Amino acid sequence: MTILENARRVLAEDPICDACVGRCFADRSFGLTNAERGRALRTTVALEDDEPYEPIDASECWVCEGAAGRFDEFADLVLEAVSDQEFDTYQVGTRAPPLVEENETMLRDLAGLPEDAGELFKSECNREVGKRVGEATGADVDFERPDVLAVLDVEDETVDVTVNSAFVYGRYRKLERGIPQTKWPCSDCNGTGTMVDSPCPHCDGTGFLYPESVEQLTAPPVVDAMEGTEASFHGAGREDIDALMLGTGRPFVIEVQEPQERHPDVGELEDAINEYAEGKVEVEGLRLASYEMVARVKELDARKRYRAQVEFGDAVSEADLQAAIEELDGATIEQDTPQRVSHRRAEKVRTRTVYDIDGELTDDAHAAVEIEGEGGLYIKELVSSDEGRTEPSLAGLLGVDAHVTALDVVTVEGEDEAFEDDEFFVE
Repeated sequence: MTILENARRVLAEDPICDACVGRCFADRSFGLTNAERGRALRTTVALEDDEPYEPIDASECWVCEGAAGRFDEFADLVLEAVSDQEFDTYQVGTRAPPLVEENETMLRDLAGLPEDAGELFKSECNREVGKRVGEATGADVDFERPDVLAVLDVEDETVDVTVNSAFVYGRYRKLERGIPQTKWPCSDCNGTGTMVDSPCPHCDGTGFLYPESVEQLTAPPVVDAMEGTEASFHGAGREDIDALMLGTGRPFVIEVQEPQERHPDVGELEDAINEYAEGKVEVEGLRLASYEMVARVKELDARKRYRAQVEFGDAVSEADLQAAIEELDGATIEQDTPQRVSHRRAEKVRTRTVYDIDGELTDDAHAAVEIEGEGGLYIKELVSSDEGRTEPSLAGLLGVDAHVTALDVVTVEGEDEAFEDDEFFVE
């Protein structure tokens, strides 16, 4: 059948509004709204059949029950629902009335059209209402992860708004020992701070094993600046609690839930964080980032350079130390999961490379050593051997006990190359 023959079969089921007619043929002649498409078909059929042209008021349509004539009203509902939000991107979704969906199916069946002909009302509503929202706000449609998602319930005339997170990227330096990267809930009270209606003795009622973390020293000013509800901290790896993070710092992303402000001044925000952290942590290079930056940070397997203070169980000569260092320089290391992290890491053998190592004795029982290693190399175990679980190791090669008394992360290599792509940032 021709399109006019199909159109006649649809129009025979009048009263049907122009949009519902045109929606049956939505895959024909791009650049038209369904109402324009339906009006053109109604006009053409009237001309060809030499019959009077009879426009239909959308409110009389039995298919959409007038909903296709109310896109302006629906857009106003959405605009009111998102009026308190700041957003650059958006998406509109629709919950169509069940009766309208049944009527659409019935029309196609009565007209002898395929069940999937054209498009559904909810698709048209998404587009038409979304177009009006975009024109009113200047925001761009994003079908993957918009700043706000507004779902219109046509029957109830309500709008559910989902506000997606905002992200701030930067690098941090940790300048005091004894601070974990993220909040460490107390295992005895499960982070509640109480046990049997009294303060937990293990954490003194704080709910945390450590009173501060990099997350707790950096995230609150970001939440305040973005007027969010809470935040999550994502780091490119993590240093040990007793290790400092120095040099250019470690890349991180702070994710803020339900932000009302998405464009804080990052210079002012950087100052606010550094003031809030009181010298325990410093941040730099803050930029507003996209959702994709979280995966980019968490997947970074950068090489890192460490500075370690080492203590030996017996006297060591400089010649023996240099021989052991030469053996480790460029070596491939096999490490069983260290005993100190076996409670939270899978038991497996990891193979990592020592890219560079040098050092010297400070006395016959102590040394200062710098090590540059592949991401995931356990430095403390490279020194101590972890009772033979790391091979080769400094302790094993020297034949004496050895352990790290102080550890600093000097640099995290590769972040400039990994994060220089502007597509992962928000201007």
